[in-house]
Amino acid sequence: MISQTEKLHTYPFVLAPLPFADDALEPYIDAATMQIHHDKHHQAYITHLNAALKDYPELHDFSIEELLRRHDEVPVAIRQTVHDQGGGHLHHQFFWKILKPGVAGTRPAGVLAESIDRDFGSFDAFKAKFVETGTKHFASGWVFLVVNPADGKLEVFSRPDHDSVLLERKTALLINDLWEHAYYLKYRSGRVDYLNAFWNVINWEYVGQRLESVLADQVQLWPVTQKFSHSVR
Repeated sequence: MISQTEKLHTYPFVLAPLPFADDALEPYIDAATMQIHHDKHHQAYITHLNAALKDYPELHDFSIEELLRRHDEVPVAIRQTVHDQGGGHLHHQFFWKILKPGVAGTRPAGVLAESIDRDFGSFDAFKAKFVETGTKHFASGWVFLVVNPADGKLEVFSRPDHDSVLLERKTALLINDLWEHAYYLKYRSGRVDYLNAFWNVINWEYVGQRLESVLADQVQLWPVTQKFSHSVR
């Protein structure tokens, strides 16, 4: 049965407002980029996703996480669109949550800091790996810090386009957008400069809370839910 909370995040999907002003992340992310990125690009993903789902009422009660997690059950006619546009929506709505103004110079603390030291050697080594992975990624995509709920280990890797880590049964803790619309107005082709500036706008408290929730099993990451009531076509 779909919960009331899930109902708030189902079809028709809507664009939530940014939790801060467009210029709040200056000078690291400029106001023009934030406005275009959020109001234009993210909205376009939602618009195309809703259009694809419109004629499939049997899918209207499912969250975007569930639709992507069960990608192979989505009707063939809209499967790629749900993957592409739905992935864009999922990643962006998470991306806005891990950004925060006024946090330049802050670092992870508590369990998150301990886990980073354990799995990467140090915070600086983790940062270097994250930036290197994002810099070397070819074309568009995302760079992730994830936790494997099975063993609590942290990993850094990139994925192309809007490929989600949900199908890998891993949970994203931190992501950064490698599509040119995320940085080109300010940094031009300097993706490495953009990635280095990113450390000044990360909401480490939120990232740490996500990790602690996974480790404490406070959220049911892979719930058994109702089956899609259709035959794949």
